[in-house]
Amino acid sequence: MKDLNFDADKALAKEFLSNFADAVGEPKYINILQEVANRKIRAVQIDLEDLFNYQDFDEEFLTRVTENTRRYVGIFADAIDELMPQPTEAFPDDDHDILMTQRSDDGPDNMDGSDPHQKMPPEIKRYFEVYIRASSKGQPFTIREVKASYIGQLVRISGIVTRCSDVKPLMQVAVYTCEECGFEIYQEVTARIFMPLFECPSRRCSINKTKGNLILQLRASKFLKFQEAKIQELAEHVPKGHIPRTMTVHFRGELTRKVAPGDVVELSGIFLPIPYTGFRAMRAGLVADTYLEAMSVTHYKKKYEEYELRGDEEEQIRSLADDGDIYNKLARSLAPEIYGHEDIKKALLLLLVGAPHRKLKDGMKIRGDLHICLMGDPGVAKSQLLKHIINVAPRGVYTTGKGSSGVGLTAAVQKDPVTNEMVLEGGALVLADMGICAIDEFDKMDELDRTAIHEVMEQQTVSIAKAGITTSLNARTAVLAAANPAWGRYDLRRTPAENINLPPALLSRFDLLWLILDRADMDSDLEMARHIVYVHQNKESPALGFTPLEPSVLRAYISAARRLSPSVPLELEEYIASAYSAIRQEEAKSNAPHSYTTVRTLLSILRISAALARLRFSETVAQSDVDESLRLMQMSKFSLYSDDRQRSGLDAISDIYSILRDEAARTNKLDVSYAHALNWISRKGYSEAQLKECLEEYAALNVWQINPQTFDIRFIDA
Repeated sequence: MKDLNFDADKALAKEFLSNFADAVGEPKYINILQEVANRKIRAVQIDLEDLFNYQDFDEEFLTRVTENTRRYVGIFADAIDELMPQPTEAFPDDDHDILMTQRSDDGPDNMDGSDPHQKMPPEIKRYFEVYIRASSKGQPFTIREVKASYIGQLVRISGIVTRCSDVKPLMQVAVYTCEECGFEIYQEVTARIFMPLFECPSRRCSINKTKGNLILQLRASKFLKFQEAKIQELAEHVPKGHIPRTMTVHFRGELTRKVAPGDVVELSGIFLPIPYTGFRAMRAGLVADTYLEAMSVTHYKKKYEEYELRGDEEEQIRSLADDGDIYNKLARSLAPEIYGHEDIKKALLLLLVGAPHRKLKDGMKIRGDLHICLMGDPGVAKSQLLKHIINVAPRGVYTTGKGSSGVGLTAAVQKDPVTNEMVLEGGALVLADMGICAIDEFDKMDELDRTAIHEVMEQQTVSIAKAGITTSLNARTAVLAAANPAWGRYDLRRTPAENINLPPALLSRFDLLWLILDRADMDSDLEMARHIVYVHQNKESPALGFTPLEPSVLRAYISAARRLSPSVPLELEEYIASAYSAIRQEEAKSNAPHSYTTVRTLLSILRISAALARLRFSETVAQSDVDESLRLMQMSKFSLYSDDRQRSGLDAISDIYSILRDEAARTNKLDVSYAHALNWISRKGYSEAQLKECLEEYAALNVWQINPQTFDIRFIDA
């Protein structure tokens, strides 16, 4: 191996930084350095792709940077020190600047040149941090693939963040002053621990043999922001029969606070060993630990608030918003491989969009998240829908009923391995804050564990009083639960309440409880079987008549829709109130009510209507939104109503007639508009074709007259 000439490499680094031009021809790094000089930014990210695309590309230099990254971060920092331009904008002096001015004035008196401790280290003068970012070409490594041969090299790793420490200050340069001679002594700290100096090493003290006492000056020392995180392998990367591996990641400076537990990220960084210290070193013996010194962080799924739409995405969303049928298209783009369930997909789309949170003047909060429970027979694709929604949502946690305890869902008190203090560890609902928590096998959860969810679903907080910790954590999450009925399948001989078998206190918190019954029906079974066979053969859904939207486009559309905060206009107040009272009356008359209607149901109607208005990019809720929310509420129990009708012996045509006659009698009018009639019967799960058949049949019997143009109905008063 030939001798490395780091001075030559520093010259190469200087040349690259000063001469590299981006695609537009702008001097990319010189512009960044100017921003740093003007105190606009602190981080200087050097892309290895830029080094690769540089006109005087030196392959050996690139290899050396990749394989000895820690050293080359320092070399690039030295090069930047020499290239740093003068600031072009005025900025106020902070403590650091005042100290540096003082030091440069005192410099000549303090320097007696003999001792390395008295030379001012370059780190203390720097206002910037250098990060070398790995090329984004090729697949990132899994944690399992990072072996000993990669020590000291730049690697790219993907995984999920499981825990994060708080951000703490980490000492980079310790500064001491001597009580005897007044000199400033500098000590660079490169590891996690350091041995402080006690005796003054300056020439004056050694000549006088005074052994001056050193005092650590915290104000003059340089600290870095430091955060430690644990990253775990993604489930798809774990070989069968193994458990996921974890790795410690250290974030410094500007990279801190970039990740949170539950984020799926791609990190590039330097893979380094670190010896155990203190008591753990005695136990570990010669064994050292390894960690990743992070250099860049990329999120796979951005949060809705962090979405910055690019020009082409904005154009695409604008064209989608102008499409009249966007509601149906977005709903059908959710899990297109799953046959049918159109209304359920619409409800799940509204769950993703959500309604705005309302905060009143006195601090009271009304939640905006929708909660949905899918209760159905086995084999109706409930779990698949849940998994798909978690994939689409930027922040989603999937758990199962038996596999999670009450503390696993809310929060557990644990001992921190580093500090030995009692710390709170957020559970699934806290991790899914501002996202979606999908709970499968909801009916198989223990009763004690299920009570933990009550508070989260309405107050959206997790209150804790354990082990001397009394606190309240935010859990602003939308709960999506899937459950089987009490006897595995829905038993039609029993009442809905017996079948559902969940406490009313919990049921009332769900905005929509969707009952999905698996009925034998020749035509629909044939259609479904064809669909499933097609998906098996071609690994994609049959043609929908339009191209289903990608999850990334869906996320972009939803993030744009969530910025709106629609309100209910005055003219709709009476309409919503009468619709709610009608539902209550209907339930009061029924012997075995299908649902449990409370004031929460009224709030649910408002929430679903607001979510529909958001989808249309409208600032006000329209009557059509309220009608659609009422229709979804009726359709969620649709499979039961059809059964009730069979029992009562009414066919569809007679039932539609009785619905229209009752509504006309209730409003005391003989004229009924076609739009109103269609709205009433669609809430009961009938189609427009059945309505038209009913109109013709009863018009022939001379019960009512039909307007040939508008299809409005006029009852003939007998």
